[in-house]
Amino acid sequence: MAADIRLGSLFDGIGVFPLAASRCGIRPVWASEIEKAPVSITKRHFPDMLHLGDITKLDGGKVPPVHVITFGSPCQNLSLIGNRKGLGGAKSSLFYQAMRIIQEMRDATRHVYPVIAVWENVMGAFSTNDRMDFRAVLSAFTDAEVPMPPSGRWAGAGMVRGGTPDLCWRLMDAQYWAGARRLARRQRIFIVADFGGRRAGEILFKPRPLLPLPEPCEPGGLPSPGGDRTPFIEAGGRVPVVRPFQCFRMRGASKRKEQAAFQNSFGLPADPFPTLLASDLTPFAFWFEDDPEGGCVRFLTERESERLMGLPEGWTAYGAEGVEIRPLARYKALGNSIALPCADYIMAGIYEALAGKEGTCGNV
Repeated sequence: MAADIRLGSLFDGIGVFPLAASRCGIRPVWASEIEKAPVSITKRHFPDMLHLGDITKLDGGKVPPVHVITFGSPCQNLSLIGNRKGLGGAKSSLFYQAMRIIQEMRDATRHVYPVIAVWENVMGAFSTNDRMDFRAVLSAFTDAEVPMPPSGRWAGAGMVRGGTPDLCWRLMDAQYWAGARRLARRQRIFIVADFGGRRAGEILFKPRPLLPLPEPCEPGGLPSPGGDRTPFIEAGGRVPVVRPFQCFRMRGASKRKEQAAFQNSFGLPADPFPTLLASDLTPFAFWFEDDPEGGCVRFLTERESERLMGLPEGWTAYGAEGVEIRPLARYKALGNSIALPCADYIMAGIYEALAGKEGTCGNV
C-alpha cells in the first residue's frame, strides 16, 4: 500500500504546492487562502481539498493534522522592488502566523505533526533590515539564536543543525529547473525544516531527475500526466525570435544614465524572461526569423505566463464550476505564485524521505 502522506498549504495561492505534491504521491488535504480568484482556481483542480480561509483565524491544533505544511508567506515587504520594511511590514509579518499554526499543531499532536515544513520567499529576504530578517526566520524555526555568518552575508545555501528541526535553505532560480524548456527567471529561497529527523539536506540538496512538465489542463481540472508540450510561442512551424525586455535593469540604467546598459536591457538572445510580477506585465520583442520587419513588441499572454512558470496551460483559466477567471486576476495570481519544477523537486525529496523509497513523481 502506498504511503498516505498528507499536505496542508498556507498562503496557498493557485495551488502549486498541492499540484507538485499530487505529482509526487503526496495527498493535499487542506489550504488557506483569502484571494477570491486563486481560491476558485484551486477548488477547480482540487475539489476534495478543504479551504480553511484566513490564516489569522486558524487554530493549528484544530485543523486536520498533516505530515507536510508549505507556506510562501507574503513577500511585499521583503522584495527588492517592495517597500523593504521586512518582517515588520503588515504583509510579510504574517510569516509569524504560519509559525504559530505549526507550533499549535505540534503541541496538539504531541510533536508528531507536521513532520516537514517548507517556507518559500523572495531573494530579498536575505537582505532586509540589514540582513537580520533572514536570521529571524531561521531563529523562529529553530527557537534558538542563530548567529550571523562571519562574512555578514547569507550564502545561497546553508543549514542549521544540532537541534530540532533540522533546517536547510537553498536559493533556487526557476530558469535552470526545466531542462531544455524556457522558464522565467525566478529566484526564490526555500527552507526545509525536518522536525522528525535529519533529512532536510537530503530533501533540498540531493540530485534527482526533473519531472516532465505537465500537459494542458483537462476540462475537469488537473492535467494529464507526462508527455511533452507545444513550443513556447505558437509559431505555426516558423522559427520565432524572442527578446525579453529586462525592465528592472532598464529602469536602473536609465536612472544612472548608462546608455550601453539601457540598450542591452532591450533584450539579448540568451536573456531569460524576467521574473513575472503580480503588479506589472512583461513586454518582449517578437518576430519570425524569415520576417524581421514584421516584428512587434507585445506582452505575454496568460497562457505564455503559465508556461514560463512550468504550469499546465489553462491552469488559471477557470475557477470552480467553470467560472472564467479575468485576465488581470490571472496575471496577478501567476506573479504571486511559485514555479512548478522547483516545487516538484522538493516534493519528490519529501516523498522519498517520508515514504522511505523513491516516489511516484509525475503520476497524477
